[in-house]
Amino acid sequence: MNKIFLIGSVIFLFMACTPYSYIIENGTVYDGSGSPGVQTDIGIKRDKVAKIGNLDSKKAKQRIDATGMAVSPGFVNNLSWAAYPFQLDGRSLSDLKQGVTLEVFGEGSSLGPYNAKDAKNGPLSFYDNMKALEEKGVSCNFASYVGATTIRINQLGYEDRAPNAEELQKMQELVKESMEGGALGVGSSLIYPPAFFASTEELIALSKEAGKYGGRYISHMRSEGNKIEEAVNELIKISKEGNLPAEIFHLKAAGENNWKKLDGILAKIDSANAVGLDIKANMYNYTGASTGLDACLPPWAQDGGKEKFLERLANPETRKKIISEMESDETDWENFLSLSGKPENILLLEFNQDSLNYLIGKNVGDVARIYGMSPAETIVELILGNHGDIGCAYFLMTEENVKKQIKLPYITFCSDARSIAAEGKNLESMTHPRTYGNFARLLGKYVREEKVIPLEEAIYKLSWLSAQRIGVKQRGKLEKGFFADVVIFNPNTIIDKATFEKPHQYAEGVIHVLVNGVPVIENGAHTGKTPGKFVKGPGFKQ
Repeated sequence: MNKIFLIGSVIFLFMACTPYSYIIENGTVYDGSGSPGVQTDIGIKRDKVAKIGNLDSKKAKQRIDATGMAVSPGFVNNLSWAAYPFQLDGRSLSDLKQGVTLEVFGEGSSLGPYNAKDAKNGPLSFYDNMKALEEKGVSCNFASYVGATTIRINQLGYEDRAPNAEELQKMQELVKESMEGGALGVGSSLIYPPAFFASTEELIALSKEAGKYGGRYISHMRSEGNKIEEAVNELIKISKEGNLPAEIFHLKAAGENNWKKLDGILAKIDSANAVGLDIKANMYNYTGASTGLDACLPPWAQDGGKEKFLERLANPETRKKIISEMESDETDWENFLSLSGKPENILLLEFNQDSLNYLIGKNVGDVARIYGMSPAETIVELILGNHGDIGCAYFLMTEENVKKQIKLPYITFCSDARSIAAEGKNLESMTHPRTYGNFARLLGKYVREEKVIPLEEAIYKLSWLSAQRIGVKQRGKLEKGFFADVVIFNPNTIIDKATFEKPHQYAEGVIHVLVNGVPVIENGAHTGKTPGKFVKGPGFKQ
């Protein structure tokens, strides 16, 4: 016992006498709690915050001068599609240059669990795929929900049918395994086949397993437009019967006829919380959405997967039926052609076939006139010609509602986009500007310029509130013992530069970013370091 005490004392004294790895000095520190900024210093040892206070007399391997800068916890991107590009390029440039240090995956799809048939995508289990990403090397931290769609495909493929009892039990076991492997909860994306084919009862069954581990149910709901009230009701039911918190991913009232519904939706959320449920939401800061062009087609057309989908589009009789449904304003599915109001509100961003790249930046109305077809016929023709889905932007929301949502006390923020570099093949297509600008846009346009919320509140929502929401520990705050995920930015200049016309433009104003105590952005430039970690959810078991 005396030996153990002596060794412990020596280690303590060694750590106490060791110089700080970094001291960040002279900045205005916003600790993430929502309190106003205070001019003070931050001492970092290894991967943790060691002290906050006056460190003028202390030694450090390197001092970082933050005069005139805001110093805050790193930001959390609550809905990221960076998992797949990270497998090729882990630098996370478009988000790091906005101060994002934690990417959250899992809206419907996740990196596993795969079945043996899909093993080409990587290891079978959720945990093994996430760990492999960390081992490959990523500059920022990352976490993930397990995708309800991924689990459904694991057992049912792309078929439009309910699981039998044995299959449902296996799906629940996969959720259990993934929660113990570090998943944050279960994520769904219910407008997209095959997720669309899942019943409420199936989602409740999966959510119950996540709830046992302190997980959360998150959802791109079955509707954000004409049937948004019914979709929120379903999410609330899943939360109640699954006995777990729920979060609406990228909250919006989509389509001009639905803008007025937002107040009613917010009242539903307030009512659910008032009776003891935990219903929250996140958002991105634009009036334009982005998804595939196939969101304009009925989900049944995609039953069975891509090849069967293309066969139906090529069949004259089936094609006629699909176009007829697309041109109807009354459907039991989320019809993005109808929600857009006019085809000019659908912007074409990305194709698989280089022969169609001349259409990038045009809208569906433009192409319909070129083709001499109706908008619905044009969309079908484009998907067939591209041999698959096409990336698009849809202009569906109103600025008034965006600002109303930003003010909500429970709202957090997401890009709903990849994190990529403005170089190479990425420049051959367009993307939604939220890929490069969502977080800087909040701090520049909505905080500094339009004063929708104060800076300290924005930082709180981007950091500590987000970290609490996903159930991870020792992140999201500048506090002794917390991981040193730190962003140093100029509050007077931070701004998004990306536009729909010229999206591949990095945000400006972020000067330094540290992830787990390692500088990944220095003076605005990437250092090449990859200290990012797989951040596990509350149910993780060693």
